[in-house]
Amino acid sequence: MTPTPVEATAQELMAAVLGIRRVIRRRLREELPGPRLRGAQVELLHLVESEPGIGVASAARSLHLAGNSVSTLVNQLLDAGLLRREVDPADRRAARLFVTEAAVARMSRWREARRRLVGDALARLPDDEVAAVGAALPALRHLLTELAKEDE
Repeated sequence: MTPTPVEATAQELMAAVLGIRRVIRRRLREELPGPRLRGAQVELLHLVESEPGIGVASAARSLHLAGNSVSTLVNQLLDAGLLRREVDPADRRAARLFVTEAAVARMSRWREARRRLVGDALARLPDDEVAAVGAALPALRHLLTELAKEDE
């Protein structure tokens, strides 16, 4: 069965996005020190950074993971010194999560290295291709919004 133009675009878009992410991860791993983190660990760190004090259950819902899976990730990141857990003063049975200074520093180094890597690659492209990438960003953000609606 031949894909529709929309389906073909979706396939090409995902292949390009996945390829870009794979190359960036591989290149940054070579450049940045520290233990290798799995994707789910990084996603949890980003979530906790953007929502300091989030609980495990809320993090599990946001990441679409089982609570016990997030608890395992939390314990791994606690052991690595990248997360801090505090008792919720409103509910002593619940924990609130915070990134540590080591995590903030690591994520900052990662973002800077990623910005430099992608920026250098964009700088090697012809001007019209850089403009095309820039022009596509609003549509990509809109696509992300549409995809996120399906999560709600």
